[in-house]
Formats: sequence, C-alpha cells, structure tokens
Amino acid sequence: MIDAALYARQLALPGFEPRSQQSLAAARVLVIGAGGLGSAVLPALAAAGVGTIGIIDDDVVERSNLHRQTVHTAADVGRRKVDSAAERLLALAPHAAVIRHVERFAGPTALALAGDYDLLVDGSDTFATRYLADDVAVLTGIPLVWGAVLAYGGQAGVGRLAGGPGYRDLFPSPPPPETVVDCARGGVLPTVCGVIGSIMATEVLKIITGIGSPLAGRVTTYDALTGGFRELAYEADPAAEPITGLIDYAVFCGLGPAGSSSAETDPDSDSDDGRDELTAPELAARLAAPGAAEEVQLVDVREEWEFAIGSIPGALLMPLGRLTDELAGLDPARPVIAYCHHGIRSRTALRLLHDAGFRAQHLAGGIEAWSVQVDPAVARY
Repeated sequence: MIDAALYARQLALPGFEPRSQQSLAAARVLVIGAGGLGSAVLPALAAAGVGTIGIIDDDVVERSNLHRQTVHTAADVGRRKVDSAAERLLALAPHAAVIRHVERFAGPTALALAGDYDLLVDGSDTFATRYLADDVAVLTGIPLVWGAVLAYGGQAGVGRLAGGPGYRDLFPSPPPPETVVDCARGGVLPTVCGVIGSIMATEVLKIITGIGSPLAGRVTTYDALTGGFRELAYEADPAAEPITGLIDYAVFCGLGPAGSSSAETDPDSDSDDGRDELTAPELAARLAAPGAAEEVQLVDVREEWEFAIGSIPGALLMPLGRLTDELAGLDPARPVIAYCHHGIRSRTALRLLHDAGFRAQHLAGGIEAWSVQVDPAVARY
C-alpha cells in the first residue's frame, strides 16, 4: 500500500504514477561506500521510497569525514559507517529494509552480494573498486551508477544498462598509481559530493521507474568553481577484451607486486633548459616563438573524452596508458612538452619520454593552469 501523503510530491510529477512508486518499493539497491557520495545517495534513495537498500563499507567514522559525509554526526566518530548510515536511513524511512554489509567490496564476495540486488551504485574512492564494480555489473547483468569527486569537481555516469557501455569503455586502463591524488592530499569541496551524489541518486530513480533518459553511454562532469556542467557521449569499445571473470584489481591498478613504481623523476633528465617543467606562461611564450610549431612536439596525455572537452591548440593526443606504444609517432630529434589535467599524469609521461631518449618537459598545473593563466577559452572541467 502506497503512503500517498508521504510521496505526494513525487506522485504529482508528470509521468510519475503509483506504479512508479511501487517499482521503487520493490527495488533492491546496493550502495558501495557510506562516505561523501554515499552520504548524498543513501538518504535520497530512502526518502524517495526505495524498498531495500544495501550498504557495504568496512570503515569507521573519523572526525575528518564529517565535513562531507553528512549521513554521520560527531557522535558517530569511531562507529562503523554502515551502522550510523543505516540508523539515519531508518529514521527517514522506517519501513525500508536496510541491509548492512560490514566488509570491503572485493573479490568473489562482491559478485555474490551484487547478485542479490537489482542495481549497483558505486560511491567508492579507489580505481580498483571502480573497475571491480564495472566488471561485476557485466557479469551479473545489472546496471551500475557511478560517481567520482576530487577537489572542486566530479563526474557521474551510468554503465552496463541493458548491455550498454561502461566504465572500462570510458577509461580503458587505470592511471599509474603515482599519478593518483586522493581526497586526503587533493582535498574535496563538500558540496561537490552533494551535487554528484544527487545526480547519482537521480539516475537510480530514473532507472527503477523508467522515467527520463538515464546517463547510459554519457558522462557528466561538474566544475564547482564555474558552476558549469559538461557532458560527453561514449560508446562500447569493439576491440575491448570480453569480461569473463574477476581479476586481481590491486595488480591491475599497479598497487600490487607486479605494479610497483616510483613517482620520482630522473634528476639527470635531459630537458631543453635543465628544468623538467614549464609554467603555463612559459609554455605560451615558447609556443609563440617563431618556428615553434615545427620544432616543439606538444603531447596531451589525457584520455580521449578529456581531449574532446578542450585542449591546447596544436597538441597531439597520446593517452598515458598508450604512450609507450605511440612514441614511434614522435620525432626523437625534436623536444617534447607533455601536459595533462593537473600536471600529475604528465610527470609520469616525462619519465617515460626520458627513458626513451627524448628531450622532454611537462606543463606544471596542466591544462587547468593553462586555462586560468593563459587562455580562458580552453574549457576547464
């Protein structure tokens, strides 16, 4: 029996009918993570009337969580996140079934757990879990709503809906571990978690009820500093290896024994002026010099979808994951300047270029610095 008074404002929506509310009540949704994104997703789903909500998290509440993980309170510090989150949901929706999974979403257990639900929501904060969640969605045939946040921005999308493309099609390979900046080091604006988490929750409601057009094969990005959104469409990669089972995701992401690496650059590297990096104004002056177009090789090591949003004029796209294989396309007699989003991936590219014998430098601060200091027409994200 639908509580018409409780859900009156939803039932008043055009296209939202009693059967839509019934679909929510019958739905089983598993949310990975009760952190920043989970804090926005979980209450929204419970308040909207999702009948069964699973929460999987093995962490406890810390004081540093509270500014963005608003499903918890100061009184919850030291408690298991699944417990404080579950209590909050039950206070909002006493008739909901809230299932607590006090464990990490990992290995065969993840596959078994996901099989008990209709939809998977990934609010995790590691690449290993994101690839695992995407593979689990493929193997179980259930759709995946995912999101990611860092600093002043975030992304959200829907994968594997009705056999459609997924996270692996957007990001074919994980970034080198030394290029990954987490929220502890890079920070995160708390309201970004709210924006991206709300988008994720909306996608869940759309998929369950059948209203609107889910973000399948599309990713939306949000920049809190400009208040702007951008959207990019992508398709399944026909050349991708089929997903037939789970793998060691720590090794895949370079976190295991097979992927050990160092973030240090070579102190004896052979750059043009003895410096490994250029500031944005220095790069602009370099590119404006007579004959620069014929001399300098400017290489963008981001992913294709990032390049599509905006790039520095004249740059060649060579994603970091394929850079070693594509070095043959560069002239070893000409200097190379690499850049990425924030100057992190380009440092790894710099080492690869030096190892291959190129004279190379990279852009400090990446295209973000270029947009702010040189050319605002180049899109930020």
